[in-house]
Amino acid sequence: MGISEDYDEILHCSRCGFCQTACPIFRSTGHESGVARGRLALLRALIEGRLEWTKEIEEPLFDCLLCGACTSNCFTAIPTSNLIVNARAEYLEKVGRKPIHRLLFDQLLPYPRRLHLTARAVALGKNTKISDVARALGLLKIFGRDFPRADEIVERLPARAFRDETKPGSRRGEGNSLRIGFFIGCGMDIIQQNAANATLGLLQKIGKTVTVLDNCCCGLPAFTYGDLNVAQKLADKNMRILGDGKFDVIVTDCSSCASFLKKYPDLFPENDSRHKKAKAISAGVKDLLELVELVSVKTPPAVPKAGLSATYHDPCHAVRGQGLSKEPREILKNIPGLEYRELPEADWCCGGAGSYALSHYDLSRQVLDRKMENVKKTGADLLVTSCPACIIHLSYGVRKHGLKTRVCHISEVIAGRTANYCSSFSGACASGAGPFTAT
Repeated sequence: MGISEDYDEILHCSRCGFCQTACPIFRSTGHESGVARGRLALLRALIEGRLEWTKEIEEPLFDCLLCGACTSNCFTAIPTSNLIVNARAEYLEKVGRKPIHRLLFDQLLPYPRRLHLTARAVALGKNTKISDVARALGLLKIFGRDFPRADEIVERLPARAFRDETKPGSRRGEGNSLRIGFFIGCGMDIIQQNAANATLGLLQKIGKTVTVLDNCCCGLPAFTYGDLNVAQKLADKNMRILGDGKFDVIVTDCSSCASFLKKYPDLFPENDSRHKKAKAISAGVKDLLELVELVSVKTPPAVPKAGLSATYHDPCHAVRGQGLSKEPREILKNIPGLEYRELPEADWCCGGAGSYALSHYDLSRQVLDRKMENVKKTGADLLVTSCPACIIHLSYGVRKHGLKTRVCHISEVIAGRTANYCSSFSGACASGAGPFTAT
């Protein structure tokens, strides 16, 4: 296995340059190495032996957001993101993995309890300002060149995870027959507990039972880094929980998790017994965005105070990963008293891209600043989305640009809990009276 198998796909690139208009990184840097046709030329050179696999090629391989915008703007629909992931995998084989990634992927992400303990320690350091001291002493540089600056993206961290407070297990719902498995993404579990609680309440409105799953990481972080073996192991571990026939549908309120769970079959060869199992499981996976119409019927949204407006940011893994764009907009447009305002370039990546900012802080800030300028044009009170990484990064942008916009998860808006459960990462969220009135 290697990118040599992708050679024919790479040759489909006609170097027309249409990818330039859609690529957030190219629009920020103007460098040919930062756009799809430049990256594909790099891969071709590696296959043809004109370039060597050395640390010098790490930057152009890993500074791609994997947002998929280039493919959407490509006449031949070359799956550049997938090709880059394959190249990253070969890079790790030939150049090596970093210790920090071995720790994260091998020792933490497969084990939720270890991850929770680590998150508590990080929260303690963050919330008591110990991390500020560590940054001043230069200690945070052990996590990477850009980590000391990226550490400020999150102001505070919750002391406990969602599943510390809401234990995994089955709960009765108000529905008649639907058995729902609630897949908890790492970001929702560790950082966005309020949104996860809102989602759980919504799911209990439509399900006969809702089971909070004791799943591990979906595997997307390892996959995007190119660690395909770890991604397989995480998927295999989750499939033991998801594939036991107990659930009619598996729902997650993280669009990144939903997109990757649906792609589990791609992780295994067709002659692997796990491929068939993954295919059956992925067919039952639903992003919460796919259920919002059903949920909103069961849970009429609270009526917002007069004059409140909202806009929507499309997570890459929702709009391009799953083709979900119309659904959240229809919900927001149909909330009585809430004015919906379309966000210019709503489907452009916000620069969050999982942990992208931890290793590419300057690039992520340039992409984020463009997004914030578009948010300003809307003048919206609420900036709604469905991905925890987006929520974190957008909230950082709101603080940096001095906006009063509240960054919210779609479940919080549907549940009418925006006043209390709006993302704590937006500085405006602690502003007393909330935007919704009780019904």
